Amino acid sequence: MPLQITEGLVCDQILQRDSKDRANVSVKGVCAAQGALMVLATVYSREAPLEGFNAIAIGNAEGGAWSGRIVGLPVGGAYAVRVHIETESVEVRGVYVGDLWVLAGQSNMEGCGDLIDVELPAPYVHVLDMADRWHIAEEPLHWLIDSPDSCHCEASGEEQKRQQLEARKTRTKGAGLGLPFAKAMYAETGVPIGLLACAHGGTSMQQWNPDLKHLGGGSLYGSMLGRVKRAGGKVAGVLWYQGESDANPTDAPLYVNRMKALIASVRADFKSPKLPFYTVQIGRVIFPKEWGDGDSRPWNAIQEHQRRLPNLIDGVGMVASVDLELNDLIHIGVQGLKRLGERMARLAFNEGEGAQLNSVSMEGANRDRIRVSFVGVSDDGFEENLRVLGFSLRKEDGEEVACIYKASVDPETPSDILLDLIAPLEKGLFLWHGWGFDPPCNLADYEDDAVPVFGPIALS
Repeated sequence: MPLQITEGLVCDQILQRDSKDRANVSVKGVCAAQGALMVLATVYSREAPLEGFNAIAIGNAEGGAWSGRIVGLPVGGAYAVRVHIETESVEVRGVYVGDLWVLAGQSNMEGCGDLIDVELPAPYVHVLDMADRWHIAEEPLHWLIDSPDSCHCEASGEEQKRQQLEARKTRTKGAGLGLPFAKAMYAETGVPIGLLACAHGGTSMQQWNPDLKHLGGGSLYGSMLGRVKRAGGKVAGVLWYQGESDANPTDAPLYVNRMKALIASVRADFKSPKLPFYTVQIGRVIFPKEWGDGDSRPWNAIQEHQRRLPNLIDGVGMVASVDLELNDLIHIGVQGLKRLGERMARLAFNEGEGAQLNSVSMEGANRDRIRVSFVGVSDDGFEENLRVLGFSLRKEDGEEVACIYKASVDPETPSDILLDLIAPLEKGLFLWHGWGFDPPCNLADYEDDAVPVFGPIALS
């Protein structure tokens, strides 16, 4: 059998770097040679051997099989890796060393933006697609119909092929935040980015339950875990956008504990106890009458759970999406997804620090002004002349008390918002930002990082 690589390296792959900006990769294969022989490897950069990687010994071959390990490959690329055994050789091209990010969650992570004016591909951003093929990333990143895992695609054989052909003829939506995120990360760090497409629209926390990982590709968690292992077993972090399916009276109270269990399992199974886990707070929804009675409390409860999660678990960060335009009743449009991807990139290279509520305090002799302070905003704070929308005062049952006549940025402390009241504050009221399903929120700093939905905040 001619020399082949069967495991460890494929064309267009991105390898996860370590803390020293290097990557180690174990490779296996088959060969024609039967005797005990040395396996050599040469790594090429721009057609010339990379210093320190010219015909280096990486392992041994015997009985028609071989294995080896390439150690200390530096960040960068593209590399060509040529493996030699006596007169035989085999080569993979387009290999990079950089950072791998998992894309997981439901439809807004899978991507539902119109495939018009999408983020363009870039040579330093690759994707391990849902068919486990590495290639340069382009929209749409997620093709559920291509997956061999039953949790993503129940069809198989000729029926799956038929559906794949039909989808490629008719698909008009699928832009997401992953590609804009990756390009923004590369622009900031100069490190190649690999994306692992694992999201699936309409899925709940129970469907992502780590306890189902024994089902392998029969569960979302098992499928994700398998794909990480096939990518080398190490990643830089997880991007998570989910929660809409849990915004109901039954599941909303369980959300925090389910997220804690998910993050703990991811870190344990990926063997990375401090693995960054960055989330998106669910945004707006246009609630149709056929969905039910229109009670927004479970929706707002999920948003508040997501806002507080970074305070409960180290290494968790969150960005807001409530100010972005919609593509339909619940999905963010392609331009908003570009902004959201860039927000997540800033969150990642700021190690989880984004715009967050810091404190709420009363001011004035008559207690007729509320100061709302934020941390994690840009140095210039919020736009001074902005007419700030989205704040309200409400009773415990959600009824609004219309007493805020002006909401403005404090010119002396532009990371603070001042809420001026028509009368002294009543007792028993709560402050909200973004109450309800479709609030008119517009507060973002000069870097376009938006303030999350929050509430209820008790006022004393």
